[in-house]
Amino acid sequence: MKVTLDLGALLEHGEITQLEFDRFSRLAARGTASLAFNILIGFGVIAVSGASLALLPSEGTAIVLGLLVSILGMALVVSGNEQWRVLANICVLVGALMLGGGVIALGKGSFGSFLLIAAAFTGAGILARSGLLIALAVLALSACIGARTWYQHASYSLAIQEPTLTVALFTTLAIVAYQISKRIPSEYEGLALTGARTSVFLVNFGFWVGSLWGDRHQQGNFLASSLVFSVLWAIALVITGGWAWSQNRRWVVNMVAVFCAIHFYTQWFERLGASPGSVLTAGVLALAFAIGLRALNTKLTQEGT
Repeated sequence: MKVTLDLGALLEHGEITQLEFDRFSRLAARGTASLAFNILIGFGVIAVSGASLALLPSEGTAIVLGLLVSILGMALVVSGNEQWRVLANICVLVGALMLGGGVIALGKGSFGSFLLIAAAFTGAGILARSGLLIALAVLALSACIGARTWYQHASYSLAIQEPTLTVALFTTLAIVAYQISKRIPSEYEGLALTGARTSVFLVNFGFWVGSLWGDRHQQGNFLASSLVFSVLWAIALVITGGWAWSQNRRWVVNMVAVFCAIHFYTQWFERLGASPGSVLTAGVLALAFAIGLRALNTKLTQEGT
């Protein structure tokens, strides 16, 4: 178990002696030096891999380098040496990203390439205990059904091509991952929760896009209208918020609150437009929402203690 302590405050309030303060400070300095060394070597690995890929720019190079760097990281993880933990995680992450990029480029973004990467990221994330890789695995799975993001100058875009399937698939995945988190050892619980939380985000993105555009067959017929998505999204947020409140799940409560605001303002401006009156009213409501959310977090914190 890791605990963060303010040594200066503890010494000032007489909770520890000067001798204990000096001893803990030396231990902290030793850990900081080890962390800096790991990060420095990690940057070296990234630089060498990046330079090699620049010299031989091809999908095969990315795949081979990704495998080699990932194997190095896995070997450090399996060794169990905590001093190399940061470097191991860096190598696993960098290697997995290079491997994933190479496979997706080679497969030209096909369903199979994204599914393969989702499976590979899941395995690597579990072995390295990397929540980031687990989140990337869930995102890779979403790409299998057409989820996309892209960037243009000063603008970002999100595309959910199958809102109904996205909501159904990732609702199921979120529930399964949460149930798994309650039945596995504590060191892996966070990974399952990361998968569940990422899935919850994707569910809300699916509802968000559906509430604007609905969902159509390729033939043009509606599977569900935007109104249906808007109503179901509101119901889902209320149910999820009530469950999170009863279980004292503060992260979920905050997530529900944020997407409630997004849902409200999306529908508000879609119906009323961006007139001075609607913007003023929305701003007042935003302030009230922020105050309410702060009070809610304070209450949940007090109940948790």
